[in-house]
Amino acid sequence: MEGQLIEANMSTDVVEEPAFPRISVVIPTRNEAKNLSHVLPYLPSDIHEVILVDGHSIDGTIEEAQRLLPSIKIIQQSGKGKGNALKDGFAACTGDIIVMLDADGSADPTEIPNFVAALMQGNDFAKGSRFLKGGGSDDITFLRRMGNAGLSLFVNALFGTRFSDLCYGYNAFWKHCLDRVVIDCDGFEVETLLNLRMHKANYRIVEIPSFEFLRIHGQSNLNTFRDGWRVLRTIVTERSRLHIVIRQPVIGSFAGLERE
Repeated sequence: MEGQLIEANMSTDVVEEPAFPRISVVIPTRNEAKNLSHVLPYLPSDIHEVILVDGHSIDGTIEEAQRLLPSIKIIQQSGKGKGNALKDGFAACTGDIIVMLDADGSADPTEIPNFVAALMQGNDFAKGSRFLKGGGSDDITFLRRMGNAGLSLFVNALFGTRFSDLCYGYNAFWKHCLDRVVIDCDGFEVETLLNLRMHKANYRIVEIPSFEFLRIHGQSNLNTFRDGWRVLRTIVTERSRLHIVIRQPVIGSFAGLERE
């Protein structure tokens, strides 16, 4: 497994990582009953918990998940959209590491150890990339590929990052990162928001090659133009927003705050 270190900035927080971390897997779903048999049975056996966040499915998704994995934790989504589902799932996690996994069979659950290994090597955020050596995609269309490439170049120019795959949802990170990274969007732009806020929080980011398969059953809720616009709007908003980085906790003084 080859990874590409793209952010060497180290957080000023001193966090002692556990030698044997508990892994939480968060799976957002909406009418994915037919796909779950291609996902849940292939999860590594040492997962601490699997949290399925269901967006009010009507096809028996919950019942199928419980049949395949009786220990699975089910949460009913509080709102709508992938961003909202992930936010709800993150809040319910009790593990040390959080892995984001799609339910449609496009992401390979057997890649999870690669992401965990990257975090255990001292990284804070391991983001999947379909465009590193060893990665790839059977699912991405030419239009989406070009859009992703353009948005990645735009972000790299604006933020000084080196992302090769901005809009991919297979990621893992230490749960303590959520102390400084807030998820407050509802849609598919959540991956971009997470990437940018991890960068702005000075977390150490590494890209992991990942292969994306075709969705097995059903149709994606992703809309290339609508969601591409939402991603672009997120990028511009994050760049224009004043960001406060706490360098040193200085009581009774503003000397420890630096504005970007």
